[in-house]
Amino acid sequence: MTITDVPFAAVIIPHFNDHARLDRCLSALWRAGVPKDVEVIVVDNGSQPPLGALSDFPGLRVVVETRKGAANARNRGVAETSAPRLWFLDADCVPADDWFSEARAVCDKADIIGGDVTVFDESGPPRTGAQGFETVFAFDCRSYVQEQGFAVTANMLTRRDIFYRAGPFIDGVPEDKEWCQRAVRTGADIVFAPELRVAHPSRSDWSALRKKWVRLTREAWAAHRQRRFASGLWVARAVMVALSGLVHLRRVFRCSKLTGAEKRSTALTLLRLRGLRSAWMLRQVVGLSV
Repeated sequence: MTITDVPFAAVIIPHFNDHARLDRCLSALWRAGVPKDVEVIVVDNGSQPPLGALSDFPGLRVVVETRKGAANARNRGVAETSAPRLWFLDADCVPADDWFSEARAVCDKADIIGGDVTVFDESGPPRTGAQGFETVFAFDCRSYVQEQGFAVTANMLTRRDIFYRAGPFIDGVPEDKEWCQRAVRTGADIVFAPELRVAHPSRSDWSALRKKWVRLTREAWAAHRQRRFASGLWVARAVMVALSGLVHLRRVFRCSKLTGAEKRSTALTLLRLRGLRSAWMLRQVVGLSV
């Protein structure tokens, strides 16, 4: 591909302070074989130490976005390329060996393509309660697309014209869900492509899992609070979140991927997390921080 050529697609990967996992992600892409007409762009959010040139990955472009947040990084990646197709990955994901060929095969079947995301553990057994929780509950991508109308940006394909029509990602809210649903309201269609696969590491311990859900709870409230009757609806949702821990115990104990001891620690983590999330949500309604 010459400098004047427009790439077939651009792979946009936001990154912040996760050098080892980014290296693993890029290694998987280069092992799969980056097509000559596809460019890969890493948008760094000001990591320390800086990323540097990443010379092990010929052709890779690295740009820096000083505004914090993955939404801003993704928007910068879109601005850095002229490619008509925009393919989004996360830096901690491991694309399958056939990711490029599957992306090319499905990318024009709809305006937004949501791929599948499986969960793997970065440490050996037994699983912690946090790892067990993510094994059971993380990344129900088929449901996200078919029932809620969004795809996670850990593995999502779209087009530049759809991006321009919907507008950029918004920082501070669940940006992939908010963007996809906004795009769908403009007339975009969205499909689930299970053959487009990446793997995502599970959160290894309670601290990492709690951090994830603090962020998600803050973002969800930021997106919800502008709605009519927001406080009342949020209180009702908080009650449902607490009760859902009991309802979802059955999913834990039916999970064939967990041993008996792992099921018990996962069940305790489920109840603890759902109880905390409910309390956080009630705090948000009365103006307290999470």
